[in-house]
Amino acid sequence: MLNSSDILETIKMIQEENLDIRTITMGISLIDCIDSDINKACDKVYDKICRKAEKLVSTGEDIEKEYGIPIINKRISVTPIAIVSAAAKGSPVLFAKALQKAAETTGVNFIGGYSALVQKGFSAGDKELIDSIPEALAVTSNVCSSVNIGSTKAGINMDAVRLMGSIIKQSAEKTADNYCFGAAKLVVFCNAPEDNPFMAGAFHGVGEYDCEINVGVSGPGVVRAAVAKHPDANISEIADVIKKTAFKITRMGQLVGTQASKRLGVPFGIVDLSLAPTPAIGDSVAHILEEIGLESCGTHGTTAALALLNDAVKKGGVMASSHVGGLSGAFIPVSEDAGMINAVENGSLSLEKLEAMTAVCSVGLDMIVVPGDTDVDTIAAIIADEAAIGMVNSKTTAVRIIPAVGKKVGETLEFGGLFGSGPVMPVNKFSSSKFINRGGRIPAPLQSLKN
Repeated sequence: MLNSSDILETIKMIQEENLDIRTITMGISLIDCIDSDINKACDKVYDKICRKAEKLVSTGEDIEKEYGIPIINKRISVTPIAIVSAAAKGSPVLFAKALQKAAETTGVNFIGGYSALVQKGFSAGDKELIDSIPEALAVTSNVCSSVNIGSTKAGINMDAVRLMGSIIKQSAEKTADNYCFGAAKLVVFCNAPEDNPFMAGAFHGVGEYDCEINVGVSGPGVVRAAVAKHPDANISEIADVIKKTAFKITRMGQLVGTQASKRLGVPFGIVDLSLAPTPAIGDSVAHILEEIGLESCGTHGTTAALALLNDAVKKGGVMASSHVGGLSGAFIPVSEDAGMINAVENGSLSLEKLEAMTAVCSVGLDMIVVPGDTDVDTIAAIIADEAAIGMVNSKTTAVRIIPAVGKKVGETLEFGGLFGSGPVMPVNKFSSSKFINRGGRIPAPLQSLKN
């Protein structure tokens, strides 16, 4: 039964509190596109993506108009290209160009899956694809890349960690004339989920449907507004407020996902109920934490408040949808969150505090801008630290870090749009090189003695 007060509340959320569906992402398997002839394989990739996603954008627009729900992005994720390219001789960059062409033809915002899974070691095609990432991201504008370098079951592939430090640096340098944007389209994961609809880390896992729809919701502004209505509530009551709000947000995502699935004739995968901020004022995860009672995000108590928020979002969301997946929780990207940017600029939020926060949030160090002269081994060590948090805690962690070529601490790298602007943050000046260059693999943790 429709309730008029619920309808009015939803309208207010959309108009005043920045509620939106951040993305509908179509996952497409490319396993059947594998061919020893690289040109034939690329043609198959292009043809299948265009065939499956032909009506993705128009369907999203129709749902927006019909229900009055903003759907900010329409995206595609595909099978990790390292799997598809392994049988073919030639540069994997040809696959990146095929993905770019498909993105342009279908009209999607981004296409993710120029990826490799190397948590235990490199198989055929992995190393070649990873080496090609800087060029692939430089010659495309809509293609995103990710590499999984660790997991709770496999441990951390430190050879891959060392390599990714170099790949990130090269990706920034190759796109230095475009705000180092190549590095902003590259994520390094531990425990990467196979049904994540959010970029830049989305890829379509081999255990998924041949084609499916995954939805990513948003709504930090809605949660902040809900908390603001209870200035004298205790922490238990605040958790309950957040749970109820997350339920309402996720129900909207469930509606959009089922409608898109039905109209496109493909299975509905999951709702990712992550709170994904934007640079817009009032659409910030940091501002939720400050509404809970922190003077500025990053001060003492921030990790505890974020843990409360993340847990309450998940508890509310799982009641609203039978199929919750992806990352699901709260994102803390710096450049994409106005409150996080303010916290860095006023000195309350450091890289070390962000790392502590990643132990209880959905992802990890996201959209972090560091000085352009940061060395490769330091970048690799930052990746290793994040991967260790994910590995030991059986959760997804990731690093999306941008060495800002030619910029120093205190300056700002402007991306524009949803990517926002990133203040250049200082990194520890002491070396990690000997540790990183040992190579090998950090063993998987002992799970029976949790302490």
